[in-house]
Amino acid sequence: MEWRGRRESRNVEDLRGQQRTPFRRGGFGFPIGGTGRRGGGLSIGALLVLLIISWIFGINPLALLEGDGTYYPGDQQSASGVGGVGPGQSATDDELSRFVRVVLADTEDTWNEVFAQAGRDYPEPTLVLFTDSVSSACGFASSASGPFYCPPDRRLYVDLNFYEELRRRFQAPGDFAQAYVLAHEVGHHVQNLLGKLTGERAQSNEASIRVELQADCYAGIWGRDAADKGFLEVGDLEEAMNAAAQVGDDTIQRRTQGRVVPESFNHGTSEQRARWFKRGFETKSLQACDTSQVDKL
Repeated sequence: MEWRGRRESRNVEDLRGQQRTPFRRGGFGFPIGGTGRRGGGLSIGALLVLLIISWIFGINPLALLEGDGTYYPGDQQSASGVGGVGPGQSATDDELSRFVRVVLADTEDTWNEVFAQAGRDYPEPTLVLFTDSVSSACGFASSASGPFYCPPDRRLYVDLNFYEELRRRFQAPGDFAQAYVLAHEVGHHVQNLLGKLTGERAQSNEASIRVELQADCYAGIWGRDAADKGFLEVGDLEEAMNAAAQVGDDTIQRRTQGRVVPESFNHGTSEQRARWFKRGFETKSLQACDTSQVDKL
């Protein structure tokens, strides 16, 4: 995929390298409200430690004294992500971050055009880059969850380390394979804007599969648009098709547990995922991607 030197999206929050250790009441090795005196309160020593920790992490001390639940440093901060390599990042990570920004910019162009043709605006999603774990409007998630989209905050969340796992563990190398993953999550954003996500996931495994296959099809629409604009190289389409197949429920189950349990599928088989991506690529049509209108997926 030809991506270097092209427009990068500015709808990115780069949280990589930020400490995500939870701060809970009663933590840090000293009790808050429990110093051994009847009625509670803080000792002078505990208060000094609290102030020092607050100064180090830039946290309002009242958030630790009064807040319930969990507080994560940086939750109320956002970074533009523009610039050099941050703490804990490598030059490879930085190049990959530029790559996903270009892909995100491509999806913005594609879906702005599609929505404009329908007389609608396209509110662009925000991509959040994180390391290890992240807090979102959908809750707290670790990188083990893989890339995901959160409908309430309209954000895509990606730990860039996933792409190494995609190449090595899922045997899906190539930059267009990586782009497919992001385009799939953007597909969920499109579904959210079109009202396709409300309640469907909770109803049944088949409903979930229909949602996921539609997102694959929407990723195909973006892929075709990228091809029409001359951004694809020889072998790119095959990379995306292979990636879609490698993350099919049957292939993943066979790889991880040695057997396939169709009743537990929630994303679709390898054949289905590759086929629906190709359907979007070939038709470039929202209507053709309407999985709710077909009897057999």
